[in-house]
Amino acid sequence: MTLLDELATWPVDNVAGAVLRGGGIVESFGDPTAVFELASVTKPLVAQAVLVAVEEGAVELGDAAGPPGATVAHLLAHASGMAFDSRESAAPVGTARIYSSAGFELLAEVVGAATEIEFDEYLHEAVCVPLGMSRTELAGPAGHGARSCVADLSAFAADLLAPTLISPELHARATSVQFAGLDGFVPGYGKHRPNDWGLGFEIRSSKNPHWTGSNNSTATFGHFGQAGTFLWVDPVLDAACVVLTDRPFGAWARERWSEFNTGVVAGLMDSVV
Repeated sequence: MTLLDELATWPVDNVAGAVLRGGGIVESFGDPTAVFELASVTKPLVAQAVLVAVEEGAVELGDAAGPPGATVAHLLAHASGMAFDSRESAAPVGTARIYSSAGFELLAEVVGAATEIEFDEYLHEAVCVPLGMSRTELAGPAGHGARSCVADLSAFAADLLAPTLISPELHARATSVQFAGLDGFVPGYGKHRPNDWGLGFEIRSSKNPHWTGSNNSTATFGHFGQAGTFLWVDPVLDAACVVLTDRPFGAWARERWSEFNTGVVAGLMDSVV
């Protein structure tokens, strides 16, 4: 069996995927150009555009944004205390990891105001154009409204393995734990103590249960979406995996994703000479 054969058995109408190693695709499944709704896999794309704005000096991670005392960094790391789907505060700033789509919508407004460019266009120019992501667009809210394909997200994942859009220093910060020690929920996987997060990317750490593989390194980062989508990058393995489906996340995914990703990682490890 190859790394992605199991995708053919998933209870979905359509699925596409790819595994990358060293920045190149080593295996793919399905139509790499088929466009899927991303749901919250939108967030890493949005975060990367925000980080480009930071690199350009349009905004700073320490700029005030959101509830009093919160910053751009707090919003990116789900540490602002902002509620999931509103701009009300559900907890004091920096005291809990409260997953907030509303926070990403606010981030888009902050960058749009600072650059005087509509955020969907800024994302296109800052991330999609330089990476050749021609089928990716933000067609809805910045927390969950993008659509893309495996080919485009593979280009994005390759850049996350060897960053070109932002500096290595900013990339390292974005993909490491920010505001350490905060507890919180990973949607669909329960409460984790702590619930580690970077700047727009979930950090695997030692979370259990989790959607990545049990053998993914603790440094693995990425995101999954309620559209039945996920993207992870394992810098220790120098590998990444993208899978897009058209079936909403649910019990079917919880039963398969971790085992599937464990198999992908095991296969990659076995291929190392």
